[in-house]
Amino acid sequence: MENKVRILVVEDDMIIAAHISLQLTNLGYEITGIETRGEEAVEHANINTPDIILMDVNLRGALDGIETAKMIQQKRNVPIIYLTANTDEASFQRAKETGPFAFIPKPLNAMQLQRTFALVAEQLKKNKTVPSNADVPIEVLDDRIFIRYKGKMNKLLFSDILYIEADRNYCKVVTSSTQYLITATLKSMEKKLNRHNFLRVHRSYMVNIAKLDVVAEGHLEINRKVIPLGKAHRASLLNRLQTI
Repeated sequence: MENKVRILVVEDDMIIAAHISLQLTNLGYEITGIETRGEEAVEHANINTPDIILMDVNLRGALDGIETAKMIQQKRNVPIIYLTANTDEASFQRAKETGPFAFIPKPLNAMQLQRTFALVAEQLKKNKTVPSNADVPIEVLDDRIFIRYKGKMNKLLFSDILYIEADRNYCKVVTSSTQYLITATLKSMEKKLNRHNFLRVHRSYMVNIAKLDVVAEGHLEINRKVIPLGKAHRASLLNRLQTI
């Protein structure tokens, strides 16, 4: 693969985890790491930004796989593939709340592993490929935007948006209660929203300046989210703050 799909393996049995990692590596994927506990998996996902997470449902420790997935999804929209020997209905319903892409049963079947990851990787490729002339799938009005998301136009008031985060060729529009992942570059979003209360503060972030809680030397805070402040953007931010 030219741009390898990056996978985090979360499995508390190191023998199984190593075996899976080897299989996936041989299939052409890049393994960002192996984690055996939920807390470490959350930290790993935030730092290393894998494209897909293979998550064992039955992790030992304070966080099982489902709770770990929920914590990761609070900050990142990462496709989850669950690995599980537990097929009880309660666990299945809890897992469904995290919107997993697939379930792979234990004991592991090599062909099913290969096909499942191939399908998810292909879906990622479709979702993340943005033509150079593509327009942002939003409509902008005076006080709101309509985001074309999952076949519907979803209304978002500017006053509800906290910040917009870039991740490769798509953006995450974040409110206090939800996130929208759209196929658009941050540069394209900036062009659409530069007349409103939004400002680019970093190569990967644009913020609603009305929502700022803290402005420090090298970072900002919005709703307890720490956002880096690039040196090249600091002056323009301070100028905008003086006018509101």
